[in-house]
Amino acid sequence: MPASISSAAIHVIGTDAAGLDHLASPLQELVLSAQGLAAPRRLLPQLPSWWQQQQTDQPLPELMASDQPDELIAWLRQRQGTAVVLASGDPLWFGIGRRLLEACPADQLHFHPAPSSLQLAFARLGRPWQDAAWISLHGRDPAPLAQKLQQRPAALAVLTDPSRGGAEEVRTILRASGLEAAYAVWLCEQLGHANERVQRLTPQDALPSDLHPLHMVVLLAEQAAPPGDPGELPLFGLDDGLFLQHDDRPGLMSKRELRVQLLAELELPKQGVLWDLGAGVGSVGLEALRLRPQLQLLAVEKRGGGAALIKANAARLAVQPAAVLEVEALSLLNGTDLPAKLSNPDRVLLGGGGRQRAALLKAVLQKLQPHGVVVIPLATVEAMAELRPLLEALGFTVKVSQHQAWRGLPLADGTRMAPMNPVMILKGTRP
Repeated sequence: MPASISSAAIHVIGTDAAGLDHLASPLQELVLSAQGLAAPRRLLPQLPSWWQQQQTDQPLPELMASDQPDELIAWLRQRQGTAVVLASGDPLWFGIGRRLLEACPADQLHFHPAPSSLQLAFARLGRPWQDAAWISLHGRDPAPLAQKLQQRPAALAVLTDPSRGGAEEVRTILRASGLEAAYAVWLCEQLGHANERVQRLTPQDALPSDLHPLHMVVLLAEQAAPPGDPGELPLFGLDDGLFLQHDDRPGLMSKRELRVQLLAELELPKQGVLWDLGAGVGSVGLEALRLRPQLQLLAVEKRGGGAALIKANAARLAVQPAAVLEVEALSLLNGTDLPAKLSNPDRVLLGGGGRQRAALLKAVLQKLQPHGVVVIPLATVEAMAELRPLLEALGFTVKVSQHQAWRGLPLADGTRMAPMNPVMILKGTRP
């Protein structure tokens, strides 16, 4: 165990940009009663004059700079009596609190937080933050930010690292993730200080030429604006951020790189019937219609609100599915509600089914046209082992592949490649 600090109490008091003047009276009294006082170097010059203004009989205690945690801890260990450590914001949120807890028993420490930069940012934006996620890039690999963005959080606060590009690093990762259209970017500088600045940046806006190193970025999810002219969009391989998402389960869609591969594996005919079972937001099936406008698309999604979402995405892309149904796919195929003109598909993308996937595949194979193709993206080898024999037993030509994409992320003065989740694809072609 580390050597114990003095058994006397240590009060760790968070301050805002106004320093000691904004502390509540009980906290000011704690400062005035301290036998030792540590503070960041920027605050030390203010302490003697502030002390005199309080008209206290207590002499100014020994002062110590708190900017170097090891030196601070050594100083606390040799002190007697009550000590006060002044910190910025919440000492237990990326502050000195963690180091102090490592160096002494918790019952010696008493924390008195001020609002953190995260709280201040959402207060300035006037937005509740109980659903917000956050991530720090200080001295860290940026890959976790890209992974967090794939989950499409409703709000994400990013503590930037100015030494590695700061806000521009965040915007670069957002752009590389294809999500510029899905998030509003808010730049928050010097929160709590007299010169604080909070502004929204569009993708076209340059960073301020006088950007302060003390800044953070808040990303707020918003509905991407519909394309002005869908005909001007790429033929396929659309950015992920272009598609509307489920508010309660954002990020549950086939990412751009996988969509491109699935469309290739489907070998889309010029005409015919395409089933997209477990369609999610409709991304693969709708892009198929952009490639083959004469296809008849049946999109099936069981999630509540799924049909309305797919139809909204179809309208954004100016394509028209033959039918969009909000129902369990297996119940549909085993029932009587399947539209007759769509009952025998030429192509099937089987993206849903869960534990009923094998039963769903069997139902699909009963209706698949001769020379028809079924394509199944899979995340586990167990699912591959379960489904592949069903195709082989019926004499299908089976193809198995695995696909993994990497996206470029900023790294110092260069670019590093961050991996996305690998996906296996099982493809069967009927004789």
